[in-house]
Amino acid sequence: MAVNKHIESGILELYVAGALSEKENQQVYNLIKEHPEILGEIQEIEKSISILTAQVAPKNIDNSFKDVLIKMLQEKEDSVKTIPLRTSKNNWVTYTGWAAAFVVGTTLILSLSKNANLQGQLDTINDAKQQYEIQLDKTNSDLAENKKLLAVIRNKDIVTVPLQGQKVSPESYAKVYWNKSTQNIYLDLQGLPEPPEGKVYQVWSLKLDPLTPTSLGTIDNFAANNTKIFTVNNPNESQAFGITLEPAGGSKFPTLEQLYTLGSV
Repeated sequence: MAVNKHIESGILELYVAGALSEKENQQVYNLIKEHPEILGEIQEIEKSISILTAQVAPKNIDNSFKDVLIKMLQEKEDSVKTIPLRTSKNNWVTYTGWAAAFVVGTTLILSLSKNANLQGQLDTINDAKQQYEIQLDKTNSDLAENKKLLAVIRNKDIVTVPLQGQKVSPESYAKVYWNKSTQNIYLDLQGLPEPPEGKVYQVWSLKLDPLTPTSLGTIDNFAANNTKIFTVNNPNESQAFGITLEPAGGSKFPTLEQLYTLGSV
């Protein structure tokens, strides 16, 4: 336990550095003779310092730590008190300079690494800001479009035509907002299920007597449109509107077995 206490106290590092008084040097020397493990610890300390300073240390230093320790251990016990063990501070100042250079270099590397990490975080924040701005622009665009649609459907000249679900899909429904002056209809298809792969909804303008269907086009971007409101041109004198499910690309005539919704003006 006493040996560990000395090892953990830090006095051995000061001894290796030559920073102890003569009396303290003598005490450590006595410990070295009594406890081989302390000598081993000192050798490990010297080894670590040697590795630390190997790249920048001068090559002509006299009396290395190892040489001094060997010399000390070879002296007779009765002459130990006359040996000025590690009283010079020159070696300590030299090694302190090397260690300081190492610490400064390490600190610089850590600082650069920290700056790189901060730059990475800043880039991430900027990316997030850019994505937010894109999303904000899209939201503002959607809001403007919604306001436009509200203005359209609230126009007193708009003709509103509800479309009811038919036999193939009784739960379906839709609504047509027809502006005859602009020859446009606005389709609210929120009540229709998403069409299966390879199929599209096709919109029809109908004359009832005789029954004459005219295609107003297909709804090709149904899934991508979150509002499910679509604008379709309609120059016809329509008496009714119908929506069928057709193969991709549409059909020349409506497939009545796939008539989803129907409503008269």
